[in-house]
Amino acid sequence: MAPPLARTTGDARPRPAARAGRIRRALCAALATAAVALPVVGAAGPAEVPAPAPAAAPSLTADGPGGLAARLDARYADRRAAVRDAERAAGAYGAHGRAAALHAMAMPERRFLAFDGRDGGRSEEVLGDLAHADRIAVLVPGADTGLDHYARFRAGALALHDALRRESGGARTAVVAWLGYRPPATGGAASLTPGRAEQAAPALAASVAALHRIRPSARITLLCHSYGSVVCAHAAAGTPAAAIVLYGSPGTGHEDVAALRTRATVWAGRAADDWVARVPHVRVPLLPGTELGFGTDPVDPAFGARRFAAGDGGHSAYLAPGSVPLRNLARIAAGREPADA
Repeated sequence: MAPPLARTTGDARPRPAARAGRIRRALCAALATAAVALPVVGAAGPAEVPAPAPAAAPSLTADGPGGLAARLDARYADRRAAVRDAERAAGAYGAHGRAAALHAMAMPERRFLAFDGRDGGRSEEVLGDLAHADRIAVLVPGADTGLDHYARFRAGALALHDALRRESGGARTAVVAWLGYRPPATGGAASLTPGRAEQAAPALAASVAALHRIRPSARITLLCHSYGSVVCAHAAAGTPAAAIVLYGSPGTGHEDVAALRTRATVWAGRAADDWVARVPHVRVPLLPGTELGFGTDPVDPAFGARRFAAGDGGHSAYLAPGSVPLRNLARIAAGREPADA
């Protein structure tokens, strides 16, 4: 039997369920349209290049001759060997661009806490003196970051470390360039949902906890760019970090700072010419356990983060040497108040 026709009133308005469905479809369309309209860089993502599984890394927590510095040196040497193994595998496969990037990463002066060349690649590179650091900044990248173009990520980390040293008033500093997950491609389906961030969050939380164990007196700050801010938000609960900085963020997947369940001070900033401002700040349920979008804009007062000046640049300019956002990111990581401009 066919269902009875709905009774109508004089204004013939649709029922609430129908209105909600239309609103949901409109928001999905708006978010998808915005993602397609935004600049798309490296949409293919990191290539699938075979690499060997790295051996277990030497421990950093066991006591031994020379203290933490000696244990770190042993870890760095061991991980450089893992990078060289991945370089040989990439060369044998014919992935010469990947092999060249890995060759640069395996130079004797490079220091990695972690490296795994599989599944697009994972790494944690140290800049500065981690064994004696009083200020540690963990740099978490967003979309389109990977081993093939790792030099771009490292250049930003180097600029951050130079600025952090200047702003730290003599305190010893280190930056950890954390590529501990497979970032999505800008505009790809994975960049519109929190799935990659949810997968990455336990690894980031474990890395920060390990840094706190080996340097318990150091101030740790998470600096989280673009999609990396979604990763940091999902890793925030219970973190020993003193501050979490969200910049160029499309949202975090949480409605406000309280939902992060962290005692860290949460900061947010966005540059005036950053295209991410045009991303609709919605969260739309799709399949069970899956959402489209990331909710409240972190620079919206309703989110509850402290704001900092982020200059007039674009989405990829936050770590540009001499820029307003770079100075303020360094000041926050140093435990100082950011400058107004």
